[in-house]
Amino acid sequence: MMSKKLLSFFSFSRRALAASLAGGCLVLAGCASVPEGQARNPQDPWEGYNRSMMTFNDKVDTAVFKPVATAYKTVTPRPVRTGVTNFFDNIGDLWSMVNYLLQGRGEKAYNHMVRFTTNTVFGLGGVLDIATEAQIPREKQDFGLTLAHWGMKPGPYLVLPFWGPSTLRDTVALPVDWRGYVLDRMHPVSHRNTLTVVRWTDKRANLLDTTDMVDAIALDRYSLIRDFYLQQRDPKAQDENAGKIEDFDD
Repeated sequence: MMSKKLLSFFSFSRRALAASLAGGCLVLAGCASVPEGQARNPQDPWEGYNRSMMTFNDKVDTAVFKPVATAYKTVTPRPVRTGVTNFFDNIGDLWSMVNYLLQGRGEKAYNHMVRFTTNTVFGLGGVLDIATEAQIPREKQDFGLTLAHWGMKPGPYLVLPFWGPSTLRDTVALPVDWRGYVLDRMHPVSHRNTLTVVRWTDKRANLLDTTDMVDAIALDRYSLIRDFYLQQRDPKAQDENAGKIEDFDD
């Protein structure tokens, strides 16, 4: 019964993401305004909508995701949580390898293949991060960064329902990332959904201290998160073929 409920939830969530975004744009656009006297970010022309969607996401997080992550962190010993994080990061190294291959960056693709095989064989399926101890670097990649390498500009900043910070380019890339992540195609579906719940719970638990710190220090939490996200996704920080941040004021 529980697995059927989880299946229904995640099937609905993926179908609803695009619909929620489209509906949210119509319902929430303009509901939140830019703080008076604050300069506009040229890459954030939809700031009114984005602030409203961030407020919605924060409420969902406060009501659902944060309490679950807090309980998980409280009852799960640190070594177990570290092992869970290592396991999912190891799976992610496969997708990073594929993206480096698509970018034509053979050396980095090889490094991530070595990371994955080392941790899988000698690290108990990835529970132990042997590769990092051996100084084999991890540089996470996704299809959004691959599109950036191919020369696609980021487009406007966009806050997605439930998902959070993104750009137009990264939003277009999301379905490919979903298909490319090995565990998202696992069968039976009940196992896949269980691992998905554990993965996202662990990810949120790892961010608890960070989000609490941001809440404590940020005068404008929205701007801080936006600027940090855009900096991390800037092609100049990822690739030598950097594109310039676009001005969408027009």
